[in-house]
Amino acid sequence: MNSKKNNIKNFFLSLPQNIFSGFVVSLIALPLGLGLAMASDAPPIAGIITAIVGGIVVSILGGSHVTIVGPGNGLVGVTLVAITTLGLETAFVAVMCSGVLLLLLGFFRMGALADFFPSSAIQGMLAAIGLIILGKQFHIMLAHKINRSDTIDYILEIPFTLNDAIHYENKGLIFAALAGILSLSIMFFYSKVRNKYLQLIPAPMWIVILSIAFSYYFEIGLHEANPISKEYMISGIPAFEDIIAELPTPNFSGVWSLPFWGSVLGLTLISSIESLLSIKAVDKLDPEKRRSNVNRDLKALGLATIGSGFLGGINVVTVIARSSVNVNQGGSNRSSNFFHALFLVIFIVFFSTQLTRIPLPALMAILVYTGYKLAAPSVITKMFSIGKEQLIIFFITLIVTLKIGLITGIIAGVIATLIIQIIINKSAGLFLRNVLKPNVLMYKEQDGKANYYVSVKHFCSFLNYFRLKKHLDEVPENQDVIVDFSLCSFVDHTVMENINNYQELFAKRGGHFDVIGLDMHDTDSTHPFASRRLLPVPKIIKNSLTRRQTSLEKLAKDYLLSYTPKRKKEVSFLNHFAFFGTKHINHIYNKLSNEDKSIKLFDIEFSEGEFIAKEVIRTTMLHFDLDHTIPEFTLDREGFLEKVSAFAGIKDIDIENHDDFSSRFHLIGDNKKSIAQFFNDDITHFFESNPYYHVESNGTAILIFGKERLASVKEIKALFDYGKRLHEVFKNHD
Repeated sequence: MNSKKNNIKNFFLSLPQNIFSGFVVSLIALPLGLGLAMASDAPPIAGIITAIVGGIVVSILGGSHVTIVGPGNGLVGVTLVAITTLGLETAFVAVMCSGVLLLLLGFFRMGALADFFPSSAIQGMLAAIGLIILGKQFHIMLAHKINRSDTIDYILEIPFTLNDAIHYENKGLIFAALAGILSLSIMFFYSKVRNKYLQLIPAPMWIVILSIAFSYYFEIGLHEANPISKEYMISGIPAFEDIIAELPTPNFSGVWSLPFWGSVLGLTLISSIESLLSIKAVDKLDPEKRRSNVNRDLKALGLATIGSGFLGGINVVTVIARSSVNVNQGGSNRSSNFFHALFLVIFIVFFSTQLTRIPLPALMAILVYTGYKLAAPSVITKMFSIGKEQLIIFFITLIVTLKIGLITGIIAGVIATLIIQIIINKSAGLFLRNVLKPNVLMYKEQDGKANYYVSVKHFCSFLNYFRLKKHLDEVPENQDVIVDFSLCSFVDHTVMENINNYQELFAKRGGHFDVIGLDMHDTDSTHPFASRRLLPVPKIIKNSLTRRQTSLEKLAKDYLLSYTPKRKKEVSFLNHFAFFGTKHINHIYNKLSNEDKSIKLFDIEFSEGEFIAKEVIRTTMLHFDLDHTIPEFTLDREGFLEKVSAFAGIKDIDIENHDDFSSRFHLIGDNKKSIAQFFNDDITHFFESNPYYHVESNGTAILIFGKERLASVKEIKALFDYGKRLHEVFKNHD
């Protein structure tokens, strides 16, 4: 109940920022909607109808948080073909049928398709979209309209546009270009001017205010016409009553033709892929690292598209550029999408005259800045730091998207990723043998505070990440999760990046998300998102420490311990413990020890059985030496197996006057009398008041561990504290 109240409170607290963000986005959506509709051979107002219907429906019914919807760049070509082939009225019916198919995709939970796209390919697609936005709008920003068939041609034309702008003689073009340059300067330098009063108004709003003020200055102050060329001012906005009069009448006469259903499938395919990719990309931009419900979003997009087509609009898709602006302006929930639609209605009904005072170059400067942010050089640097192979995937996706298109680009990125991963692992069999196998096991451990333990086998990449994601999404974000990759031969960059997002999310929600089992994997990069593969002969070196090892290194510093991640074969100190009587110890690693080496905490790899029955197990243990001899014993939590073992002659030793201890713990050993004498009040009270561990004595040392798996950093802290206190209890035993 308190959580619900807090959510409502936070919603209202963030409402002013979301209203403003919606307002800024609407200023961009307005000219874009008009332009995209005209490029698709639809009436200009169709783009605005699309944004309004989409914004209202998806903000209420959608499953994403900071996305903005409306007409999309990727749909221009297929919409143009549909209208040209079918006619306008029939094309609107095709849009409605496409919405029905999108709705069905949501009901059949096909949103999981979004998890099959590699992160580097997504980054390449985002950078390509950034260059498309920058390349096409840069020329309008400098009052130089050109028409090219290829996006790369638009980018190559930038130097010529700059040269032409320098030599403008037309006063109207000079003022238009200056409006664009000034607006771009505001976008770039606004954040560097640290003035609290100036920054009460975000940069795009300053652009709008200055543009309208400039227009009024000439009209009222100088009694002159706006000097900016009219062709570079916003136009083509009909009066509200004209919009109502122009609502189309759907034509169902051609619905049984092959071209009709070809257009429907084309619209559905491109709008669904573009939306899924955009939702996944925008989730990465969300400062709160929330996860979108993509299936719910598909349903909402489907309903919005049906409504849009009925009212004379085109397909509603999730759009990256406007969503990016929304995030940049502080949009934090779906209300910004709603307000962007509401402001579009208000603009059309009441302020169409004022909107005509804003020059197009000024608004295009906002988009040029957004495009630059998506394709900034720092993105390339980041890809290189993660791994050279990620840079190859990034550029393949980028170039193919620019040269051919969005869908072909992302397919090329997927294929390139798979080929590179096969080369890295020197095996196609790893993927072919295991891609269809269930590779994720999750169960809830009930020991004190419950942990969700997730074990991942074989490989984990963009191909099968959806299985891991499905399990992780079932865990409440305020709980503790341990993800174990020790049985996983390969973990790719996409998984590592998504795991990092989960860690940040759980940390914000008060939970714990620990990753274990990567200490024996190798990587060519020190970046935490780098792909990791299990080597036949593991090499643990200083510059390739995992996040867990880095945490252990910090823990050692905080606890004044020594730490070495290296594998050690010297394990003779474990030979005389009963637990290892039938097991073969391979090595220990990640060893923490105190100053006199009396207490050692380490990860250990050992095996049980041989040949086809051989099982390799990795777990975390603590060992400490005793300064005097004590009885040999094994102490465990009393469970069903321990009770059954009594029938096999393994009798539990009861401690007199400690019924609680005797009922909860299973204590065994050969010398029952000396063991019973050793377990005095202090020792039994210690065990009764602390968490359960397997505790074993070989007479001169103690071995302690929890579960037969690697421990998280949080569990390591608890184990070390437990061992240190037990060491003191045994030390003080008389």
